[in-house]
Order: sequence, then structure tokens, then C-alpha cells
Amino acid sequence: MRTKNLAFQLFALFVIAATLLSACGAAAPTVVAGGVASVPADLLKACKAEGMVTIIATPASWANYGEIFKLFETTTGVKINSLDENAGSADEIAAIEANKGNKGPQAPDIVDVGYAYGQQGIDGGYYQAYKVSNWDKIPDKVLGLPAKDPTGLWIGGYYGVMVLEVNTAVVKNVPQNWEDLLKPEYKGQVALTGDPRSSNQAAQSVFAASLANGGSLDDVQPGLDFFKKVNDAGNFVPVIAKVGTVAQGATPIVLAWDYNAFGDKDSLAGNPPLEIVYPSPTIASMYVQAISAYAPHPNCAKVWMEILHSDEGQLAWMKGYAHGVHQTDMEARGVIPADLKAKLPSSSAFASAVSPNPDQLSAARDAIKTGWDTTVGVEVTE
Repeated sequence: MRTKNLAFQLFALFVIAATLLSACGAAAPTVVAGGVASVPADLLKACKAEGMVTIIATPASWANYGEIFKLFETTTGVKINSLDENAGSADEIAAIEANKGNKGPQAPDIVDVGYAYGQQGIDGGYYQAYKVSNWDKIPDKVLGLPAKDPTGLWIGGYYGVMVLEVNTAVVKNVPQNWEDLLKPEYKGQVALTGDPRSSNQAAQSVFAASLANGGSLDDVQPGLDFFKKVNDAGNFVPVIAKVGTVAQGATPIVLAWDYNAFGDKDSLAGNPPLEIVYPSPTIASMYVQAISAYAPHPNCAKVWMEILHSDEGQLAWMKGYAHGVHQTDMEARGVIPADLKAKLPSSSAFASAVSPNPDQLSAARDAIKTGWDTTVGVEVTE
């Protein structure tokens, strides 16, 4: 879960960021009666005839996707078939590959993947082109990088910034930077949100750590070396962190996208209290959505994309603390509620964030996939 060399062009966009987000669980979802009216009628009719859409690796708690689920079902009357919520981006591509000839419920219609997997999916022939009805409203660039494939094979939906999510009921002295994670007081407390060999969020945690330890957007090895130090110090917990493990104190310090961390904070409602820290430097990165080239329900998949890029879909992501790509346009049209805008974090909190381009992400992903075993040498499991 996205420029070149450490001097980065990124924050033309962080004007966008100054207005982002609200709470994933702080308020009841705002679902328009009758669903999303902007979905083309002929497409909606075709989706109803298909009767299903299959998604993968998309938990309801991730960036407030649960509200988007309700928007889709209210709009279409069609049920969502959700596969393997804990899968990573690599698993999503693998699921398309494994189900090329399968028209059953195990074949995903839609993927939501890290930025590098946009190009990887194109290279593998895994996506089919579709331009949503408000295609021209999607900016050409976000975070200084392309926000959509020109032919419509993928579209950027939202981005996140890497943070430290800390359970302050367990951790009294909250770490403020990467070096702090090596302190003896954090023994058995530092965790990732997935296996960095397959999870985009976990891999980008390693990538972010490299920037603070002598690496660059073209050199992720210092990030692997850093996690070896964290592990050798006894501080690393090789357990995939979730809101439950954070609350229980099993993984009280977690590296996560800010929208997931703030979502956890809201859902726990102070029991236990969480503190969210933007370490410096850190990484910002986009997630993109695409329709499988082999989708059994292509029309429902297109409706899904229409909903993601509707005002209602973008507001749902924003309420889940994800930084939506339509932010600037929505601000100009005055459609973001004042109470939502008032809850947005200041972009100054993550002014040090940089965003790797697809080639850098792909190179880092490959280096982490092989280097995690040889450098860190620990399995990250459920």
C-alpha cells in the first residue's frame, strides 16, 4: 500500500492531505437512500443480472470499506462475496492467476493492491480496462505520481502514510522515531501488519525504515538490516498485528498505514488508548483498484468502481482516514461536510513523507521478498 531519489517532488498533493478523513467507526455510515445515483442505469441493470461481485483482501475495517459494502448492496441489491480478508497484494494477483478458467465464487472480480502491483497486473495481463463515468475528475497525478493508467487498466483510489500505532496502556514511553524501536524497553513489542514478503503494508514498513537508516528510495537493504537489529534485540514480535492483538497488548507497537491506525483508535474508543506517531522520515503510498481480466461478474465489478469514485464512496474512505484521490475536486465543489474537514490531521504531521515510484516499489518488493529470509530470518505468522 507510492519520487525519485530522496529529493522528492511529492507534495503538490499534500494540499489534498490538508483536508482528509474522519472516523471509521465514530459515526454511523451515511448511505444515500436508494444507493449511489450516479451509477449508469444500463450498467446497474447488467450487474443485477449477474447477481454477485467477488472481492478479495478487503476487510470492512480497512479504510472504512464496510460503508462502501453497504453503498454497493444498497445501490445494486447484489451481495458481496468476500474472499480471504487477510490476503496481501501478491496474494490477490495470485488469486487471479489461479482462477483464470474459474467462473465460480473463488475467482475475484476486483482487486485493491499496492501501487507497484498496478503495473505488475498490466504486465501479467491480469486486468481489463474500464474508465469510470467521472474519469476526467480523477487527477493525473497524486503524490507526484500517475493516479490512473491512461487506458483504464487501474485507477488509484486512496493513499496512506506509514505511522507508529502504540497502545499506551502497555507502552508508557511512546517511541517517536525509528531508532527508538531498538531500545530495550520495547522488548517483545514491535510488530508488522503482515508478512513483508507478500503484504504491501508490511513491505512498505521495511521500505520506510530504510529511509531513516542510510537507505534511499533505490536501496531498501538498510531497512532489512534495521529489522534484523530489532529482531536481534528481542523487540520484534513475529505475529501479524491486528486491532485485537494491539488491544490485548500482544503487539503494542505496530507499523501501519495511518488510516488503519486511526481506524483502530476510533474502534477501540480509548479502551485501550492508542497514540499515533508519524516518524520522520516516512513513506506515503497509493493503493489502486482494478477489474480482473477474467472477472466472472464484470458488470458488477464496473459498478463497484463507479461507487469507489462517486462522492459517496470517496467520503466513505475519508471517514476511514484514507486520503482519497478526488479530494481536490470535492473541495472545489464544496461537498465535504464541515465536521469531516474539522477532524482532518494536519499535513505538517507527515511533511517528511516520500513516495516511491512503481519501479522503485517493484525493486524494493523483490529485494524484501528474498532479503527478509536471508537478512532478518524470522517467519511472520498469524
